Amino acid sequence: MHSVDCTASPIRPDGAHPQRCEAKDKGASFRKQTFTYKVAQDCEIKADVYRKADRVVRPAIFYIHGGALIVGNRRAVAADQLQRYIDAGYAVISVDYRLAPETKLKGIIEDIQDAYAWVRSKGAELFQIDPERIAVVGHSAGGYLTLMTGFCVSPRPRALVSFYGYGDIAGAWYSRPDPFYNQEPQVSQEEAYRTVGQKAISDPPDESNRGLFYLYCRQKGLWPKEVAGYDPDTQPKAFDPYCPVRNVSRHYPSTMLLHGDKDTDVPFEQSVLMEKEFQRHGVKHEFIAVPNGEHGFDGIEGGLRNPPTARIFDRVIAFLNQHTR
Repeated sequence: MHSVDCTASPIRPDGAHPQRCEAKDKGASFRKQTFTYKVAQDCEIKADVYRKADRVVRPAIFYIHGGALIVGNRRAVAADQLQRYIDAGYAVISVDYRLAPETKLKGIIEDIQDAYAWVRSKGAELFQIDPERIAVVGHSAGGYLTLMTGFCVSPRPRALVSFYGYGDIAGAWYSRPDPFYNQEPQVSQEEAYRTVGQKAISDPPDESNRGLFYLYCRQKGLWPKEVAGYDPDTQPKAFDPYCPVRNVSRHYPSTMLLHGDKDTDVPFEQSVLMEKEFQRHGVKHEFIAVPNGEHGFDGIEGGLRNPPTARIFDRVIAFLNQHTR
């Protein structure tokens, strides 16, 4: 069988999973391949493809990692969830993208668009996927980027699954000092900026401690300025192209939202607002509200070994099957 080795991640802001997973071939119920799908600003941007070791043409999950658009990489996909997707018959393409603040949001979205276009144009040849049967799945900031693909890529995905994502990046929750994060020791501007640089990066080393920059942004209410490069108070319209909640239409893909109602990082209200827009425009959707669920609820208390989490994931697989088969 194929094994997946996981090591603990030292920082876990905004949906970065507590495990970082690397597949190792031990003769092989599935295989892993790594590709460079793009080079930008001298930064090689990569994707890992996981699928059963056969030639069967499979539907694809385009997977987007979390980490506040500041930390994380393509390897931050939970091992048990990866195995479930593969057992259900999917190929999983987990992509990197350039990170903020070195790259602003416009460039990050361009990376997602280019990665999606690459999967559609090259996926059939390189890793035997059906480019007409792609679903997008993401967690936290990856959930936000998943919701962005509902209107910023073409043709649109068959379905979206957003785990504790968000549709409004200019709201007070991100643009004002956050009470929860201000319970932590204060991070100075100098300390925060020591953890980031000037050169574009998509796969930071574990020891970079970039999570301190995220903590600084939340404590000061600076995330929209530092990541998007705009001031939501003086440039509110600049955020229109980057807020999924402002871009829902009847053409939006079928979407599943999952969110814990005790989330202290991304407010539960963010998924509530998206559901209201789906209802207003007649978009097919499901909303799984997790009672007492924390941020990253699917990766704690044993992950899919936890029966309530396993039942939720059964619904995720059923939703994906409904829209990709």
